[in-house]
Amino acid sequence: MSSTQAANESAQHSVTLRLPATSANLGPGFDALGLAMDFHLHVEAALASEASLVATGRDAAKIQNVEDNLVLTTCREVLEAAGKPVPTLSAHLHNEIPLGMGCGSSAAALVAGVALANEFGGLGWSARGVLAEASRREGHPDNVAACVLGGFVASAIRGGSVDAISLQPAKPWQLLLVMQQASLSTKTARALLPDTYSRADTIANVQNVALLTAAFAQGDEALLRAAMADRMHQPFREAVCPLLPKLLPLAGLGSVLGVALSGAGPAVLLIVQANADRQPVEAAVFEALGISTQNERQDVELLWTSVGGPAQFGASNIPGKM
Repeated sequence: MSSTQAANESAQHSVTLRLPATSANLGPGFDALGLAMDFHLHVEAALASEASLVATGRDAAKIQNVEDNLVLTTCREVLEAAGKPVPTLSAHLHNEIPLGMGCGSSAAALVAGVALANEFGGLGWSARGVLAEASRREGHPDNVAACVLGGFVASAIRGGSVDAISLQPAKPWQLLLVMQQASLSTKTARALLPDTYSRADTIANVQNVALLTAAFAQGDEALLRAAMADRMHQPFREAVCPLLPKLLPLAGLGSVLGVALSGAGPAVLLIVQANADRQPVEAAVFEALGISTQNERQDVELLWTSVGGPAQFGASNIPGKM
């Protein structure tokens, strides 16, 4: 085979993916609500004679190993479970999603791995099929559904299937993630939760989820502060998410509409008015955290973003890296 033919063959069997970061729960919507955010995991993979992985971007060193990379191991496991041959892939991952911060990095990797298996294994799954398989592997659908569908998403696992619906928020609110240096695993954060809840706490969360969904659908800013209140997971995670209790009082002050733990934490999500000046918000965050010097600010990262769109996956005819 000539070099030109080889290049054409590789191009025909190349897949590119773009998976958004996500913030789950949004306060009361534990394991049910999620929000796509406008920064991503980018993946390009092609058939190759030798397996290789190039990782760039955020936390590249942590995802560089081809043997334990979650994207590639998920792809392999899905294909093996389906009785399909596992192809040798050359992959390039460019990551923009913080790892272990509650920003949906594992959900994006799982969706990417399932999507690669679907493409290279000819499984014939729709986007909903990819969503269902990735949710099964994640154990809950909130991040995965938001990653696949984009926007504000409500979801539930029922038996072996996933029900999920996405809506585009009525107003283009800004999102601010406040992150500390130390990461937190979802497994550790879940271990802090009780097995049962009181009727009063359960009812309060159900009511807030209903109001929060309506607030996003109608752009009702007055509802957000109260609707993002939670009694089911945030109170039990404050000990390992020290930013949360300090930032919760900002909800409803100035242009900050609501505050919640991002997923299992430790990052905290602030929803901010669409046209608000960012500098006063940042100043309020640092004041709430008791940070006054530039050196202290280096221990906290502020990441501004917006609500993101759905995952993009499909075959590419462009060979080479992104």
